[in-house]
Amino acid sequence: MQINLTEHITIDREQRSVYKDGKEVHLTGLEYGLLDFLSVHANRVCTRQELLDNVWGARFQYDAGTIDVHLNALRRKLGWGSKQPIETIRGVGLIFRINTSSVHYTIDLQRFLSDWVCSHQVELNAAGLVPQLQLTPFVNEITIAPEALKKLLDSVLEALLPTVQPGVIKLTSHLNMRHFALAIDINGTVNELRIPIRTE
Repeated sequence: MQINLTEHITIDREQRSVYKDGKEVHLTGLEYGLLDFLSVHANRVCTRQELLDNVWGARFQYDAGTIDVHLNALRRKLGWGSKQPIETIRGVGLIFRINTSSVHYTIDLQRFLSDWVCSHQVELNAAGLVPQLQLTPFVNEITIAPEALKKLLDSVLEALLPTVQPGVIKLTSHLNMRHFALAIDINGTVNELRIPIRTE
């Protein structure tokens, strides 16, 4: 799953990779960890102690200036200035300022749905349901916040499971000019999620 942090910077958390205008930027483990933690907690001030605890961890020996050293290297590699998008709040910590309305999420649909099915395998087995994926050819990626899609799928499954009979759960997709549709069919009971097609 790739997430566009800014217009030019993309992060792939599964591969622990960062790209600038499509070209991979080679970061150290600590530089990546710093960017990842700040971006996950975007628009919130992260204290220096919080960063040290979560990025460096107890196994590292560090001094007060170690964050600034890695932050400067990160900014240099990504071509960022000293204030945007990561800003130092003197005496407190750092904040990664980002316009959340401009964040684009690109997910690998096959992998996402396979992972989603696996995460619910216990419930599906208990209900006697066998999952099947039948996705539209050539549609490998869609743009949507993965948390939002997971929440939608979870809510549909939660609503249907109490009354479902053993059988097959099919996840199918359809594509037209206006939207991408993802349907959950449990023994003929169909719920369809429609995702508008993004136009730049």
